[in-house]
Amino acid sequence: MIVMGVVNVTPDSFSDGGEYFDHDRAIDHGMKLFEQGAEIVDVGGESTRPFADVVDEEEELRRVLPVVRTLSCYGLVSVDTRHAMVAERAVENGAKIINDVSGTLAPVAARCEVPWVAMHMKGNPQTMQLSPTYDDVVREVKTYLRLKVEEALSMGVPEVIVDPGIGFGKTAYHNLEILRCIGEFKELGCKVLVGTSRKRFLSKLSSADKTPPPPKDREEHQLAVEAWCALNEVAIVRVHEVMKTVQLLNLLQRADTAFRNSEAMTKR
Repeated sequence: MIVMGVVNVTPDSFSDGGEYFDHDRAIDHGMKLFEQGAEIVDVGGESTRPFADVVDEEEELRRVLPVVRTLSCYGLVSVDTRHAMVAERAVENGAKIINDVSGTLAPVAARCEVPWVAMHMKGNPQTMQLSPTYDDVVREVKTYLRLKVEEALSMGVPEVIVDPGIGFGKTAYHNLEILRCIGEFKELGCKVLVGTSRKRFLSKLSSADKTPPPPKDREEHQLAVEAWCALNEVAIVRVHEVMKTVQLLNLLQRADTAFRNSEAMTKR
């Protein structure tokens, strides 16, 4: 499973509250994520938390381009954006993947000849958590993503990665249903990406008084989901705690190897 580390070059992200808004700090953090074992570093300049303010393209470019340009010299960088101009300029400056929460940037990925992450979101960050409803959340999200995959491939996008959009226009129940059935998304014929890192719904469900801990104190919930994703053959997890995720995956790999060796010995 590939680990994608997160660098938020924003003043208002729910997870780190502007900790890496400064370019130098964002670059240092991204380099540390590579050193810790991230195979991809995802750079974003606009928060997509519920009710976040919209950022204009020029400001988003100012935030992300220096970070993308520098980090791309050290490893594989994706750009997390909803805006065509930002995606295109980021690719020109070294980004190799477009991570698109809007599901609209397939034409840009086709022109730039780079992989595209198609995510499902009901509404937009300003509206997505206003009573989202589904008849069958897994079926509806899969149907949406299947259409996006078909459209993108017909345009010439070299690779499509699907993300069911945990927390983007979904209740806690919807999120858990998607996670329960996450293995089904492989039926779309693409790599599956999951991002639950530091999100509120898991910690709230497991908290006795229903008061969730702050984002940075939700590591155990993130790691539990990542273990579930690994067991269900999810291809990519988008995380903040890269080192602990890599340690978890190494442990799972060693446990699997030991189990297979033990099974082989008993059959002799």
